[in-house]
Amino acid sequence: MKKLTLILFFLGITATGFCQLKARSFEEVDSLHHIQKRKIIVFIHTDWCQFCQRMKNTTFKNQKIIEKLNLDFYFVDLNAEEKRAITFNNQTFKYQPSGNNVGVHELALQLGTVNNQIVYPVLCVLNEKNEIILQYSNYLGPQDFNLLLEKLKE
Repeated sequence: MKKLTLILFFLGITATGFCQLKARSFEEVDSLHHIQKRKIIVFIHTDWCQFCQRMKNTTFKNQKIIEKLNLDFYFVDLNAEEKRAITFNNQTFKYQPSGNNVGVHELALQLGTVNNQIVYPVLCVLNEKNEIILQYSNYLGPQDFNLLLEKLKE
């Protein structure tokens, strides 16, 4: 009886969509593009940005958004202050220090700069050829982000 209860409990969790957002690395996306081409959505953020944290805790916890991102896109979560070198699209990008424990990653600058500045959070959408087709630097709630995903899918 206990086994049956446990099985029903886990099936209930699965049925209610207890689904995790699959955040990929740029290296993974490069490999996956050889198998299936998809648009890439890059979420560029920092640990100190309040709107970034709010998007992580609301927009990217929404089950509809998680399902759409996992099914139709490759999602990359990029901390703009990431210190490791990242290889993407046959190019290596590095962290660029600008002071005492302060700096920004070259890839974040390349993908997130809008009007010669970077304002967090940034959503950068790349097409199947890794070309930037959209940059948006502002908070997007679940409803607006869902609309954006619908338009990108077309």
